[in-house]
Amino acid sequence: AAYSPAPAQAGPRKLRNVALRYLGALDDAPARALAVAQHDGADNMTDAIAALAAIADSDSIDRDDLFGRFEAKWRHEPLVLDKWFAQEAGSDRDDALARVKSLISHPGFNARNPNRVRALVGAFAMRNLPRFHAASGEGYAFVADQVLAIDAINPQLAARVAGTFELWKRFAEPRRGLMQASLQRLAAAPGLSPDVSEIVTRSLAD
Repeated sequence: AAYSPAPAQAGPRKLRNVALRYLGALDDAPARALAVAQHDGADNMTDAIAALAAIADSDSIDRDDLFGRFEAKWRHEPLVLDKWFAQEAGSDRDDALARVKSLISHPGFNARNPNRVRALVGAFAMRNLPRFHAASGEGYAFVADQVLAIDAINPQLAARVAGTFELWKRFAEPRRGLMQASLQRLAAAPGLSPDVSEIVTRSLAD
């Protein structure tokens, strides 16, 4: 049947996409083929994005090809491209942070566009917990750098991203100390906006 947002279709569609996501975790050829087939046959964005999500953590050529084709097709549609950025930022691949860093230079990324910043930097800091909280501290350093860069453009958005460090005392070492160091670096930055300064000062004091 043609796509419809009605509950009679929405429920089964959600169930199918959850099942596809579980299969995608296997990261084997049949599961990847299912994701690619769903994407290529999708007549709605829900199913297309679900296919990306199912294969996002894979290191396979299938994944890179699918993400590349999606970006090429939708690069001139800002709202859809935001979804692609978010899927890249949320990936659990070992190179996820490197990929996010490279996408800062993507032609479609605009630091002055709050939605684009939320889709890439925000999604990494708030949704990609394994990579943001990497024991190396690279995720923390990257997000702190982005807070400083965003603060010069949009202090309110920068403050929201800085809020990802608020729970630093609940973590064990080395993450606790690394998050604290990022907050202290932010606190010492010259010209910090009142919005970010409030978040950082409160976080260090709590």
